[in-house]
Amino acid sequence: MADGVGSLSGIALECPDPAALAEFYSGLTGWPIVFADPDWCSVGESRDADLHLSFQRSPGYQPPTWPDPASSMQLHLHFRVADLDAAEQAVLRLGGTKLGHQTSPATHRVFADPVGHPFCLCRQKPPA
Repeated sequence: MADGVGSLSGIALECPDPAALAEFYSGLTGWPIVFADPDWCSVGESRDADLHLSFQRSPGYQPPTWPDPASSMQLHLHFRVADLDAAEQAVLRLGGTKLGHQTSPATHRVFADPVGHPFCLCRQKPPA
């Protein structure tokens, strides 16, 4: 494997309320909130983890639309789960929304977080 310039340390999503979105993703991932201020919050396995998922305040935030042939989702996250039905119920309890267009619900399901960022729950691969 070739050496890269750097390693991925985080993904940041724009939103109107970083603390609220951090709570949602903390519940989804089981990761604690490891950093919080009014304009930026992060979740991760620990404060010193190599990767954090972060949420940045964007006063003019507009959610992506999907599916929409005139637009795109820009980016979406995948979360592997053991039980799609149980994970779906947990996402809905946390405040996520199941999107109408589901191409392959037996293997993955598409949702939006409370401010509209799309993400997928993907069935874990069976052990080899």
